[in-house]
Amino acid sequence: MAILEVKNLSISFGGLRAVDDFNITIEKGRLYGLIGPNGAGKTTVFNLLTGVYKPSEGIITLDGQNITGKKTIDINRAGIARTFQNIRLFKELTVLDNVKVGLHNHKQYGTLTGILRLPKFHKTEKAMNQEALELLKVFGLENEADTLASNLPYGKQRKLEIARALATKPKLLLLDEPAAGMNPNETQELMDTIRFVRKHFDMTILLIEHDMKLVSGICEELTVLNFGHVLCQGKTTDVLNNPEVIKAYLGE
Repeated sequence: MAILEVKNLSISFGGLRAVDDFNITIEKGRLYGLIGPNGAGKTTVFNLLTGVYKPSEGIITLDGQNITGKKTIDINRAGIARTFQNIRLFKELTVLDNVKVGLHNHKQYGTLTGILRLPKFHKTEKAMNQEALELLKVFGLENEADTLASNLPYGKQRKLEIARALATKPKLLLLDEPAAGMNPNETQELMDTIRFVRKHFDMTILLIEHDMKLVSGICEELTVLNFGHVLCQGKTTDVLNNPEVIKAYLGE
């Protein structure tokens, strides 16, 4: 069953067609990669899927719901969460509070209840603390719950960002260059983390990545973008051995 269907997605900036007629179908529970040379339009696709940009043309359907052109918060509530190439944590908040930010997307009390600290506020906050701690345990971060996010080592910051994204209870998780800035040991640990997230949360994942070892190691299917156009789609091994894909990366 398709969790995401994208048809004829396009956007222009001035006279530049940054993404042109992009199509992809992502099946539930699968792990897909979106690759291509720098400037190919990969992050622009993520920005279209998450409501940062509104498409000039095309349709985005998530689990049967048309989310085309909706606001970022509404798309997140519908079930798409993302991480960023440059980690975007609330670095002056604790590890626990970073995860609770994601949980607040589904909070069960109103603004007045929060301001007045009514009983429902305390009950909900206690439940969120427990839920956040359980999520941190999944990533081995429970002992750093009271640590400021800025004081975590880089690899753990990446894990925290993924944990916060999962706190929003997504159907589809978008990872934008999760291995950026990592050494080989950190990249291997990240691969294990992504596999674990997929299995433990029954999560569907689409990732952008330049590290071909990571891509070939975990992605089942790939879409290759080049100058905003889909160059190739298919099974990972077939795509990586495609002469047109090799040419796009390495030249003639």
